[in-house]
Amino acid sequence: MTRVIAGTAKGQRLVVPDMGTRPTSDRIRESIFARLDSWNAVANAETLDLFAGSGALAIESLSRGASRATLVDSSAKAIKSVNQNLASTGLSGRASVTRQRALAFLQRGADGTLYELIFVDPPYAMSETELSAHLELLSQMVTNDATIVIERAARSPEPVIPTEWEMLSSRKWGDTAAWFAAPIAHEK
Repeated sequence: MTRVIAGTAKGQRLVVPDMGTRPTSDRIRESIFARLDSWNAVANAETLDLFAGSGALAIESLSRGASRATLVDSSAKAIKSVNQNLASTGLSGRASVTRQRALAFLQRGADGTLYELIFVDPPYAMSETELSAHLELLSQMVTNDATIVIERAARSPEPVIPTEWEMLSSRKWGDTAAWFAAPIAHEK
């Protein structure tokens, strides 16, 4: 069972699509957000959740005080779950949901919006080359003080990030790993 860990929607159950998604576990989300909170990266952040699945990462950020969130997923089942979860947590008014492939969303440029907190949690089967292409496009859509969280299989190599970013840290939990990156100008 997936739940919101903290904030205004704490304890609220989240529905997860039947198939095709791999929701970030409560334990991993708690650890990711502990790190983000220690960097003061969540409060008032404009958030982007690529490959949103159930929307748990964006919803957690909204619950903890992010100003707005954009959730992107190509699956109709995922989008249905995201909308149900936003409604049940009362966070729909601060979110925008887009059913679109992440690459197409990034190529479009999100209408000039710049994001401060970004979650990139693609299917584990996505190649490193595909991930790098997504990150390169994403680099044009982040603020100078953005924090980017990339979640992959623990067996995956460290993601190749844009040259204007730096890797801040990483963490592994069983078969899941997360890398934290930021534009080089940013200080954590």
